[in-house]
Amino acid sequence: MNPFSSGTRLRDMIRAIRACKTAAEERAVIRKECAAIRAAIDENDHDYRHRNLAKLMFIHMLGYPTHFGQMECLKLIASAGFPEKRIGYLGLMLLLDERQEVLMLVTNSLKQDLNHSNQYIVGLALCALGNICSAEMARDLAPEVERLLQFRDPNIRKKAALCSIRIIRKVPDLAENFVNPAASLLKEKHHGVMITGIQLCTELCKHSPEALEYFRKKSTEAIVKTLKDLVNSPYAPEYDIAGITDPFLHIRMLKFLRVLGQGDVDASDCMNDILAQVATKTESNKNAGNAILYECVETIMSIEDSGGLRVLAINILGRFLSNRDNNIRYVALNMLMKAITVDGQAVQRHRTTILECVKDSDASIRKRALELVYLLVNESNVKPLTKELIEYLEVADQEFKGDLTAKICSIVAKYSPEKIWYIDQMLKVLSEAGNFVKDEVWHALIVVISNASDLHGYTVRALYRAFQISSEQQESLVRVAVWCIGEYGDMLVNNIGMLDIEDPIVVTESDAVDVAETAIKRHDSDLTTKSMAMIALLKLSSRLPSCSERINHLIVQYKGSLVLELQQRSIEFNSIIASHQNMRSVLVERMPVLDEATFIGKRAGTIPASVSTSNGTAINLPNGVSKSAAPLVDLLDLSSDDVPVPSSSGSDFIQDLLGLDLSAAPEQSGSNQAPKSGTDVLLDLLSIGTTPPIHSTASATDIFSNQEKSPISQLDGLSSLSSLSTSKSPAAVSAPTIDLLGGLAPNVASADENGSVYPSIVAYESGSLRITFDFSKTAGSPQTTLILATFKNLSPNIYSNFIFQAAVPKFLQLHLDPASGGTLPGSGNGSITQKLRVTNSQHGKKHLVMRLRIAYKVDDKDILEEGQVSNFPRNL
Repeated sequence: MNPFSSGTRLRDMIRAIRACKTAAEERAVIRKECAAIRAAIDENDHDYRHRNLAKLMFIHMLGYPTHFGQMECLKLIASAGFPEKRIGYLGLMLLLDERQEVLMLVTNSLKQDLNHSNQYIVGLALCALGNICSAEMARDLAPEVERLLQFRDPNIRKKAALCSIRIIRKVPDLAENFVNPAASLLKEKHHGVMITGIQLCTELCKHSPEALEYFRKKSTEAIVKTLKDLVNSPYAPEYDIAGITDPFLHIRMLKFLRVLGQGDVDASDCMNDILAQVATKTESNKNAGNAILYECVETIMSIEDSGGLRVLAINILGRFLSNRDNNIRYVALNMLMKAITVDGQAVQRHRTTILECVKDSDASIRKRALELVYLLVNESNVKPLTKELIEYLEVADQEFKGDLTAKICSIVAKYSPEKIWYIDQMLKVLSEAGNFVKDEVWHALIVVISNASDLHGYTVRALYRAFQISSEQQESLVRVAVWCIGEYGDMLVNNIGMLDIEDPIVVTESDAVDVAETAIKRHDSDLTTKSMAMIALLKLSSRLPSCSERINHLIVQYKGSLVLELQQRSIEFNSIIASHQNMRSVLVERMPVLDEATFIGKRAGTIPASVSTSNGTAINLPNGVSKSAAPLVDLLDLSSDDVPVPSSSGSDFIQDLLGLDLSAAPEQSGSNQAPKSGTDVLLDLLSIGTTPPIHSTASATDIFSNQEKSPISQLDGLSSLSSLSTSKSPAAVSAPTIDLLGGLAPNVASADENGSVYPSIVAYESGSLRITFDFSKTAGSPQTTLILATFKNLSPNIYSNFIFQAAVPKFLQLHLDPASGGTLPGSGNGSITQKLRVTNSQHGKKHLVMRLRIAYKVDDKDILEEGQVSNFPRNL
């Protein structure tokens, strides 16, 4: 015999492994032992086979491969003795699973052992089958297991019931064979057998509607009676846990009753009394009692029940919220979130306790309670709940402020009864947690402020106070403050629009300029804030003429800024203040009342006919705010016929702004045109139509539409000047050359010779995407153009969730058909097509122009691209 066949004893191997100080030493010991075991297997060593398999199981638990010992399990199972079979079955359950083909060889041994005269061997076979049973084994051995459900020994019946659950899960078709044997187990006196019997019945109900109906008719009353006896049973030492008789059986019965009562009125009525008895008699001072109460509450909320029992269940959850155990409070909050959809009024009674949980020291409880509070808010309680949340915001942990701020902003926007309350609450949030406020929130606030014309004076004074007393600079608060002071600085200085609830305030023109100066000179202000502050200074130079010189001095300081945007703004604005004062008042006059849907349409949830989108994203604005339809500002940075300025002639944006008639513009002589030297950045900014380089830099005043993608670019009233001259498409062609300060230049036509050919164009191209347009016309409808858009992926990555959106001015009507697909293959291997139909109501007078937005995902990362198409054929 091989001297290594016996190897070491199991305890000696474990001791040697634990004595290893490094992983290398452990691997060496394992290799030595595995070698000895392999040698013993080769020698077919019978004497130490059980010892070797025991060592293999320990090695397997350490994560080392032990597949070479699988056949040893089968050999031990085939042995006659109980000790060998025990090790063999244990190894079978540990070293193999149902996917192993070796299991096919053990089916016959299992069948023999299930019919063995020794009940302990039968128990071993049932345990193994219940753990590794495959569908094939279940079909072969189901009759033996069904027979064992009636075995004389309760332990065998219990194991057979658990094994039956595994069989039913693998082969649901066999469920009907186990219905009657399972029903007989419900009459057992032995608690262990009854628990497993109830588990088996519950599983049968889940997989077989016939079994569910059978147990509803035959077993509901029996289970109710058994549960009642259990609740009222005297002290039983063998089953007592914390003064409660067998809480495990309690819980299994309650779960089974939940399955029987769900969707059945008669079964629910039958169990109402016992559920009320369990809910009132069970003590909640120990975990066992709390577990029973929780299952009882879940059963009450699931069955068809009257409101009284549900109120009792929700009151139990309210008591759970006062428990010192965090786990109990957490499960109570989870259950209340489900209960609020069933009986919201009963949950509202525990609002104070839930609010206290928002202030809990445990982070998971805080977040869950905040989600529940959000669900509790309605029009009647929004004010007190918001007040409580904002007060807690002042002392909340920094890591929790983000979630809390988002919920407060959402509540205020969704349920605000009036604009002044909405503005007040948002200013409080901005003052306490402005750095946690998302961009779209303060964008929406600015639009609401603009819309509330009777509150302009009140709002700008409130923002001025908040800016002065803020303990730490909050970025979002600063941005909203400088925008409002830029727009309504004269109302701040002159105390225009005072309300009765306001205290008088004295603000000089210099004080108003100080706010913008502070914002632009703060070292922690980002580019957006500084750009907004500079625009506010330009507006104040017109509204507060006495400070014009000081403002110009502040603006000039940034002519040498290393930040291109600030440098360009400084040069442009300085030129406006110093050299074009006659134009300044028109450029910076007060913004008209902004329509919410026009400027934040995607958040207001209204998409007009002039803007087509393939997904229609919508976010609600506060109550009481207008929701009329208009274009999406993020998509459409073009003209709007509905928002003229006083000097408008009613054509496009440039006409509205400066009163120019582009369609009838004569050619300007060189003498009448303003000089366009390379150093005059202002004239470069305000000249439209010269083709920029492929990677041309947008004007500094377009910072918000290019960097922030926000409606503030429109709110400033200046960025539209440059957004019309900035092409995001390398294929853009020349548009009519217009110098806003010097007049009009010749209009270069791009139509083809015969006027009827519509060449394809590259509408948009970036390093990763190319969009081409092919055109056609319908007979007898010259004003309607059919466009076939083709999208090509130029990168090697696959684009998923591909969405194309487009927007046009008001004189055009755009219709988008569904795209041909949502996934765009990489490296140009395939494409997506989408049909567009554009109707030009001013055909022959105005040409097509379009803004594009393309969204997609690359490796689960959201990508957004935007562009403008200005190179449509002129004969369209």
